[in-house]
Amino acid sequence: MDLFDHTMQERLSHEAPLAERMRPQTLDEILGQDHIIGEGRLLRRAIQADRLFSSIILYGPPGTGKTTLARVISNLTRAYFESLSAVLAGVADLRRVIAEALERRKLYQRRTILFVDEVHRWNKSQQDALLPHVETGLLTLVGATTQNPYFDVIKALVSRSRVFEIKPLGEAEIEQVLLCALSDPERGYGKSRVAFEPGVMAHFTRMAGGDARNALNALELAVETTPPDSDGVINVTLEVAQESIQKRAVLYDKGDDAHYDTISAFIKSIRGSDPDAALYWLAKMLYAGEDPRFILRRLIVLAGEDIGLADPMGLVVTNAAAQAYEYIGLPEGIFPITEATLYLATAPKSNSAMAYFNALKEIEENGAKSVPVHLMDSSRDAKGLGHGQGYDYPHQHAGHWTPQQYLPDSLVGKVFYQPSDQGYEIQAGKRLKRWREAQAKALADLTKEQGEV
Repeated sequence: MDLFDHTMQERLSHEAPLAERMRPQTLDEILGQDHIIGEGRLLRRAIQADRLFSSIILYGPPGTGKTTLARVISNLTRAYFESLSAVLAGVADLRRVIAEALERRKLYQRRTILFVDEVHRWNKSQQDALLPHVETGLLTLVGATTQNPYFDVIKALVSRSRVFEIKPLGEAEIEQVLLCALSDPERGYGKSRVAFEPGVMAHFTRMAGGDARNALNALELAVETTPPDSDGVINVTLEVAQESIQKRAVLYDKGDDAHYDTISAFIKSIRGSDPDAALYWLAKMLYAGEDPRFILRRLIVLAGEDIGLADPMGLVVTNAAAQAYEYIGLPEGIFPITEATLYLATAPKSNSAMAYFNALKEIEENGAKSVPVHLMDSSRDAKGLGHGQGYDYPHQHAGHWTPQQYLPDSLVGKVFYQPSDQGYEIQAGKRLKRWREAQAKALADLTKEQGEV
């Protein structure tokens, strides 16, 4: 690095955003991750002793300290620390790193730690190119990802790494981050006189969504855009704070864990008959920009799977909500979606529609049986083959029902569907019980008669 490069680096470090300037430099400065780097924890001991020989993957939402922890490792290790961004780097960059690591190990017996930011962005072939060198120990991988590594990183690489989950910061920890920035004279605003109106700090910590970077960016915008008063004090009002961080950052990407976890919580809340929780998760999804059609499709599935015949209107209401949404869209379309959500959450529950899988299992295990002759279509082969002969038309009998065989011969008496004791199914179950008993008796009598003949 020549003089000009050094000067440019110095200028960039001073002109960097507050979040970058306030990035922790030591393990003790990192907040909120005591479960992995607290005193006595395995990862902390390995970093402090410079014994990080096995690869690790740091997994967590943005702004929680994954890159920061990697930089702290680079500050404490005697190994050569190489950094790549999977967004910008490709196989050619990886080959260069591998060649230099081989040379370094051969000439100086020095280890190489490779930090790959957003490692999930590398495709399978790129991750495969890294695998053998992680396996031999030539490279110690420190991967950072916002996506679940068990889904977005190849299994072979995950199996050779320890996965550490980095969790969102709590409001108290966000407040501590902001206080550090306000008091630090070199990297923060310690040389300035900054005053907060009541409620400003609470607003910043609430709206940051566990993301330290989000909170620091909001603080920087508020301070830098507020002129000092006659006494040289920068007074950050609640109005300025609200403008600086208008909308809480919601961790929600339609392809990542937050998407699947939130819809799972939504469905489970409705299944568990908790309308308040269901509304919360619904609001989170719509607030974050989820496609309402996706939510409605899942509600339709739930109406059949979890409400079922306990309240057949559940499916009707949900289908009506889906149709209404297509007519009106957002924002008014929130009302039919909410109505369907509340209806399903407060409806009696039954998963008796799962009986289908009992019938499917029978076919899978024992094969599909032939249709009994009397149930066959009589419109084509009644004369020649006797199809449909012996069928007793139920509407010609009292109650529009008559006992007769509907299952294949070998399955007579087999029960796949068991009504629940909820809602509409209570009455349906009573009727079905009477019909099954009468049918069983009639078929038994018929079998007896045929036996005597």
